[in-house]
Amino acid sequence: MTHTPVHYAAASGAFSVSWLLILLPLAGAAVLLLGGRRTDRFGHLIGTLAAAASFVVGVVLFAAMLGRSGDDRAVSQHLFSWIPVNGFQVDVGLLVDQLSIVFVLLITGVGTLIHIYSIGYMAHDPARRKFFAYMNLFLASMLLLVLGNNFLSLYAGWELVGLSSYLLIKFWEDRPAAATAANKAFYMNRVGDVGLAIAIMLMFATVGSTSYADVFGAAAANVIGYGTISAIALLLLLGACGKSGQFPLQAWLPDAMEGPTPISALIHAATMVTAGVYLIVRSAPIFNETQAARTVVVVIGAITILLGCVIGCAYDDIKKVLAYSTVSQIGYMFLAVGLGPAGYAIGIMHLLAHGFFKAGLFLGAGSVIHAMDDDQDLRHYGGLWRYMPVTWATFGLGFLAIIGFPGLSGFFTKDRIIETAFDKGGTSGYLLGAVALLGAGITAFYMSRLFLMTFHGRPRWSSEGEDARHPHESPPTMTGPMIVLAVGSTFAGGLFVLGHSMQDWLEPVAGEGVEGVHTFSPIVLTALTLVVVAGGFAAAWLRYQARPVEATARPDTEVTLVTVAARHDLFANTVNETIAMRPGQFLTRFLVWLDLVGVDGLVRGSAAGIGGLSGRMRRLQTGFVRSYALSMLGGAVLMVGALLLVWGG
Repeated sequence: MTHTPVHYAAASGAFSVSWLLILLPLAGAAVLLLGGRRTDRFGHLIGTLAAAASFVVGVVLFAAMLGRSGDDRAVSQHLFSWIPVNGFQVDVGLLVDQLSIVFVLLITGVGTLIHIYSIGYMAHDPARRKFFAYMNLFLASMLLLVLGNNFLSLYAGWELVGLSSYLLIKFWEDRPAAATAANKAFYMNRVGDVGLAIAIMLMFATVGSTSYADVFGAAAANVIGYGTISAIALLLLLGACGKSGQFPLQAWLPDAMEGPTPISALIHAATMVTAGVYLIVRSAPIFNETQAARTVVVVIGAITILLGCVIGCAYDDIKKVLAYSTVSQIGYMFLAVGLGPAGYAIGIMHLLAHGFFKAGLFLGAGSVIHAMDDDQDLRHYGGLWRYMPVTWATFGLGFLAIIGFPGLSGFFTKDRIIETAFDKGGTSGYLLGAVALLGAGITAFYMSRLFLMTFHGRPRWSSEGEDARHPHESPPTMTGPMIVLAVGSTFAGGLFVLGHSMQDWLEPVAGEGVEGVHTFSPIVLTALTLVVVAGGFAAAWLRYQARPVEATARPDTEVTLVTVAARHDLFANTVNETIAMRPGQFLTRFLVWLDLVGVDGLVRGSAAGIGGLSGRMRRLQTGFVRSYALSMLGGAVLMVGALLLVWGG
């Protein structure tokens, strides 16, 4: 059976140097790692310039793409043949299209700002040069992931991103918690990566190729059977859940906050954890052909929204609250893209807006932690707005954006997800919309709690004695990127939805959004959402501003069962240990026993048996002729006796 192939324009002009996007940060990482201590004094500058140069190349390519017609904006560049084997040809190439370019600008733009921020944040760290090398390696890996023109190249970037994340989470490896968190992230991501690997194998076994053009062309032409394409989509989803910290593989993401705060902003807020959303939207031609897989996507997104919200209410660690906020917000993105063509572009819009306000929130948290001598407990803050006005203002704009305050980014993007969920119609539409709406209210509660406990109320820290704190504003290298991100948090969402600009831009990749019948009037739904958000803020104000905040959290015996469960991550670690880790340990121990007793025992037993038999037979070799003659005589007598018995019978 034949299928209609998907064609991309050949690279020319500015697009012929697309490879510089990856090469520049990769070269920066190589120089810093191979240069060793000789680059300690200026390593941070090399790393930042490499990221900034890659961003400039991205802007040039974006401008060049704007000058092309809509049908000619997807440009493929062949670099070299990776696996030139008969029957298995895999080329390394880049695909610069409407989807990949927005990720390029997000990764390099926000990445550059975080590099600049890190100059101040990591100023006194003796291994700062290595930190910037790992950051450059991460940028190169993430760019390979979003720019590859086939699933195998994407997988290479996918694994390199995992390696970079591991190195950065455990950067302060002298801290046992950081080393443990890095291992946990690595192992849990391997679960998802196995799903992605098997999906790629199924693609090759079915289509004979891993290139986007061939696989998507086959999917659109119904060359792949429904069962197979559903299996591929679900395996891709497993990979996406691992990388994006979605249910049931979300438990690694909050623990990853043990890494330096700039890493939390770059990897675990703006870029790496959004790779799963990218994978689903990139694979839209596959998911479009299987309603079953899309249903699983929206269910996972809905569960993750509530899971992240509930747990976020219970933590006092400022970075872990933001981590669970990330889990929940990516749940919104999964919910959107699971709705198919109606939600692909909306999910990407929220992803981009989230990149601005969540990166800004994490950098703001880092500024607070920096000022409070590395103390991350919300209960030890309070009243910081007087001492850190820039951090307060930029963090406040990110806070208003994430709760959906009118006019800011989250108001435009998250509300569109809620509206699209309700517009699905039927019982499922009402249920998904209600979950998204409830999540908006809880998000307003726990983010207001975080903001009020940090910047308002009475100070809960001492300015005298051994534990004295003297909070102060961060240096310009840290506040500058925070201001830029705050501007994005304010205006990005409105620009994305203005005149359906982002939806029109992504239409050639994500497909044309289907305008369904509105379940509720958009104005009525917006008003309802604002009421729910206002209720969440009011509840936080009454609990954490109108009344004094306790210096220490109440013990588990004095709080509700829901709070206890939330403090224990809704027992996600216990479930994972019971379902995966313990059986895995048992299987490993059984296989070790089987190897030692069964395989090795059989080999050693055979050797011992042959050795023992040989030893006994060796005793027959005495060297005396009379013994041999006697043996021959005895044998002859036995033979004659046997013959006589036979003949006599």
